Amino acid sequence: MELRRLGRLGATNSVLIYGAAALGGADQDTADTSVQEALDGGITHFDVAASYGDAELRLGPWMPRIRDQIFLSTKTGERERDAAWAQINASLERLQTDRVDLLQLHAIGDVDDLDRATGAGGALEAAVRAQEEGLVGAVGITGHGPAAPATHLEALRRFPFATVLTPINVALHRDPAYRADYEALVARVKADDVGLMTIKTVARRNWPNVGAGEPADNEAYATWYEPFDEYEQVRAAVSWALARPEITGIPTPGDVRLLGLVLRAEADRIDVTAAEAALAHDDAYSSPFDRMPA
Repeated sequence: MELRRLGRLGATNSVLIYGAAALGGADQDTADTSVQEALDGGITHFDVAASYGDAELRLGPWMPRIRDQIFLSTKTGERERDAAWAQINASLERLQTDRVDLLQLHAIGDVDDLDRATGAGGALEAAVRAQEEGLVGAVGITGHGPAAPATHLEALRRFPFATVLTPINVALHRDPAYRADYEALVARVKADDVGLMTIKTVARRNWPNVGAGEPADNEAYATWYEPFDEYEQVRAAVSWALARPEITGIPTPGDVRLLGLVLRAEADRIDVTAAEAALAHDDAYSSPFDRMPA
């Protein structure tokens, strides 16, 4: 597994990040099998969130054994200071640890959300307090949606977030407006030595039968987008993302059944030209934000 430096934090982590959203609805035996598969594959960065169902509870039993061996990040989706403070402490309890390496303000994809989280009495105040009290090592920001890169650029103007988790894949990169926003974010990330992680790597399209604002509860995978699940396309998507030097890591998809494909793809990468060619033949490949589910 390739390792990359997570910006100015200096942590050298695996380029695949274990996306613990996959454990949100899993039982403990399934979770244990998946976590072990990730560790055996060389993953050293585990990422979870308070809103991922039971995922923090599923990771918790592992912490006494592996906490010192991994980089652990979680997220708060609250926007108000007091609610975020309570959620941060609850996450630590659920994870059975007294400290996470990274706490991220979660799912901030537009300026209205950013205003709530970073304004007076917002969640950012709780995150900074948690850092000052040694509960978290650093503070980052995440989000998805068509305005995410532009929103995250504005976030970096307001506060020195140590990391950003924003969406990019071949389909999104084809959109000139989205690409321009993403590249502007990359320029700022490089200037500030921010750790840039990216999501939606293996997203193929929206679920065909799920309308905007509808839940994607009855689909073939637990992901809210339809993922690639054929190896050649997964390999192409992973190869394309990891060919970009600004990207420090990509979370694995939110379904335990896809982990093995992504692990295999990371170890068997192809060049950018071949990756783009492999994805060019899929007429259904499109932005996961064309029709946002609930």
